[in-house]
Amino acid sequence: MKAQLSAIPIILAFIGFYLCTYVVEETDQVIITQFGKPVGEPVIEAGLHFKVPFIQEVNRIEKRFLPWDGPSNEMSTKDKTYIIIDTFARWRISDPMQYFLRLRDERSALTRLDDILGSETRNAVAKHELTEIVRTTKDRVAQTDQTLGEASDQVSTLYPIKVGREKVEAQIFENAAAKLADFGIELLDVRFKRINYNETVRRRIYERMVSERQQIAARFRSEGAGEAAKIIGKKERDLQEIESVSYKTVQEIYGEADAKASAIYAEAYDQGPETSEFYGFLKTLESYQQVLSKDTSLILSTDSPLFQLFKSFTAKPVLSPVTSKDKADKTSAPDAE
Repeated sequence: MKAQLSAIPIILAFIGFYLCTYVVEETDQVIITQFGKPVGEPVIEAGLHFKVPFIQEVNRIEKRFLPWDGPSNEMSTKDKTYIIIDTFARWRISDPMQYFLRLRDERSALTRLDDILGSETRNAVAKHELTEIVRTTKDRVAQTDQTLGEASDQVSTLYPIKVGREKVEAQIFENAAAKLADFGIELLDVRFKRINYNETVRRRIYERMVSERQQIAARFRSEGAGEAAKIIGKKERDLQEIESVSYKTVQEIYGEADAKASAIYAEAYDQGPETSEFYGFLKTLESYQQVLSKDTSLILSTDSPLFQLFKSFTAKPVLSPVTSKDKADKTSAPDAE
C-alpha cells in the first residue's frame, strides 16, 4: 500500500511535466497562443520546450517546402488565342507569426495561393502572344517554311522569340511573391505544368496545319507539272531538230540526184539539134501533164502552141502502103550501087 502511495507523486509529476512541455520536430515551427492570442516569438528550433499548462496552446506550422497545384484555367493571350493553362508552385512559411495572424492554417493559405497565382498568371498570359508562352527559345531569327514557296509569307512563319516562357514565369513569380510576402509566405518557384489549346482553337489549328500541307502538296504538283512541261518541250525541240536535219539531208540528196539526172539528161540530149528539140518536147509534155487534168477546161486560140500540139496529135498522116517488093528493092538498092 505504501508503495502504491509513493508512486502517485511520481505519476503526478510525470503528468505535470507532460503538460508543461512540448517537442518541436525538425519539420515544425511552433507558435504558442494564450486564450487564442500569440504569446512570445515563434519557436523554430527543434527540441524540448516548456509552456504553461491548460492556458497556453501549441500551434504547429509546417517548416518544409509545400506544393501547390493550381486548377486548370482557360485564359486568352495577347493575340486572342484561348488556351488552358495548368500551373504548379512550391512555397514555404517564412514568417510563422504573420502567417498565423493572417491565415491560421494551410487550407486558407492554399486558397490565397489560388487567388494570387491564378490572377498573376492570367495577367501575364494576357500581355504576351501564344508563341512567347509556349516556347522557351530566345534570340530566334524569323524564319519561314521554305517548302511553301510564295505561300510562306502568310503561313508557317516562325516569329522571333523576345521573351519566352521562362521570362513569363519569372514575371508571374516576381509579382506574386511580393503579394504573398504579406501573408508570411515565401514563394520558391512557379511553373507552367501543361498548356493546351481550347477545343475551338485546337480545331482551327488543325485546319491550318491541313491547309499548309495542302499548299505544300499543290506546290510540289505545280513544280512537277512545270518539270513535265520542260521535258515535253525539250522533246518537241529535239524532234523538230531531228526532223529539220533529216529534211535538210533529204533535200541535199534530192538536189544531188537532180543534178546528176540533169547532167545525164544534158549529156544524152546534147548530141545535136534534134536531140535538144526532142528534150524540149518531152519537158513540154511533162509540164502539160502536171498542169492539165480531166477536170481542166481551156480556151485556146488557133495560133496557140498547145492547140497546134493537140492538132498534130489528132491529124493522122496518110502513108503509102509498102509492099514486100518495095522492101526488097530498098534492101537490094545499096547492093546495086
